[in-house]
Amino acid sequence: MRRTPHMFVAALLAGLLSFVAPVRLSADDNGKETDRVENAGKVAKEIMNVPDDIPQSLIDKADCVIVLPSVLKAAFIVGASYGRGVMTCRGGDNFRGPWGAPSMMALEGGSFGFQIGGQATDFVLLIMNERGASAILSSKVKLGADASAAAGPVGRTAAAATDVTLRAEVLTYSRSRGLFAGVSLEGSTLRPDNDANERLYGKKVDAKDVVLHKAVPAPPSARLLLSTLTKHSPHHSK
Repeated sequence: MRRTPHMFVAALLAGLLSFVAPVRLSADDNGKETDRVENAGKVAKEIMNVPDDIPQSLIDKADCVIVLPSVLKAAFIVGASYGRGVMTCRGGDNFRGPWGAPSMMALEGGSFGFQIGGQATDFVLLIMNERGASAILSSKVKLGADASAAAGPVGRTAAAATDVTLRAEVLTYSRSRGLFAGVSLEGSTLRPDNDANERLYGKKVDAKDVVLHKAVPAPPSARLLLSTLTKHSPHHSK
C-alpha cells in the first residue's frame, strides 16, 4: 500500500507520543515522591516543636529516623495497609556525622491499620543501633521478629532508660488527631522503596547507597526534614 503524506504525519506523531508519555509519567511520579519528602519534613518539625514529644536523650542516641506522614488519598487501606515516607541517618560509618540524604521507605501490614482506627496518622520511628539500620536498609524487616521494636516513651523528661527501650532496635511513635504517643507496630514490615528512590533521584540507586554511602545529594525537598533534625539533634550521643 502506498503511503500518503497524511499517513506519514500520523505515524510520526504516534512515534513522538510513545516517547512523551513515559516522560510525563516519570515527572508525575517524581512529584509524588517530592511531596512525601516535604510532608515528612513538616511532620518532623511539628512533632519536634511540641513540649511532650520524643525524649531528647532518645533522639540524640538514634542512628536513624524514619518519618511516614499520612497521605489524604487513602494512605492506609483496610486489608492492604501501607504507608510511605523517608528514612535518614547520621553520616559516616559510625553514624556520628550530620543527617544525610533520605531513602524512600514503605511500611506494610494489617495490624497497625486496626490500631489507628482509620484516622489519618503520622508515624515516627527511631532506629537505635547500626544492626537495625543495616537490616532495614538491606531488605524487608518484620518489626518484633527481624528487628526488636517497642512503643517509644513520650516526654522530654520521661525515664527513657527502661529495659524495653534499651533493648529495642526500633522505637515507634504515632500522631493521630493531634495526639502523640508511643505505639506498637509489631507485626508490620519495613522495606526500602527503591522504585520510589529511582523516581525521586532520577536514576537507579540502592537505599543503603543513598543513606550510608552518599551516592546522591539530598534533594531540595528534604531541606526542612534535615534542618529540623539538625536543629533538635545536631550531635550523636551514646
